[in-house]
Amino acid sequence: MGAWVTRALRNFNVENRAERELSKMKPLSAPRHPSTKSLLQEQMSRHPEIEGEIARKDDKLLSLLRDVYVNSKDPVSLKVKDAGVLQESKEFRLPIGHHFEMMNIKSIPKGKISIVEALTLLNNHKLYPETWTAKKIAEEYQLELKDVNSLLKYFVTYEVKVFPAKDKKALQPK
Repeated sequence: MGAWVTRALRNFNVENRAERELSKMKPLSAPRHPSTKSLLQEQMSRHPEIEGEIARKDDKLLSLLRDVYVNSKDPVSLKVKDAGVLQESKEFRLPIGHHFEMMNIKSIPKGKISIVEALTLLNNHKLYPETWTAKKIAEEYQLELKDVNSLLKYFVTYEVKVFPAKDKKALQPK
């Protein structure tokens, strides 16, 4: 019911409204800046043929414009070949540790680490900072030293601490 009322109001007197819009004056060109008005008047007085040239339509140019036809197709096969070439040129390394046997990770790009490896190296550095230095981690995981320094500076692993209950009424952990 609501759509019927909306449609009736929208289509009411459509022809008259369209005719009224078409009979309105067309918009004029934007006004010239006052500083250039005198320069334009001076040029028009020197060269009166310019005004005729501005208003004249060039039939030759219009016919050339009608003949222009643009047909564009994306070469799909070239994009696939380029993507394959880029992927083959990357260097990969094998994952470090035995925890990847359950997952289907076969190789990791050089300069990157997995989440499990990141947690492992952060934990190793936290437990044994004198043996697991930033330089050793960078060599072991084939990372850049500045990235490893940033990783060790801004990321830490969580510690879970369980405090013994002093109270016998407190819940005992299982």
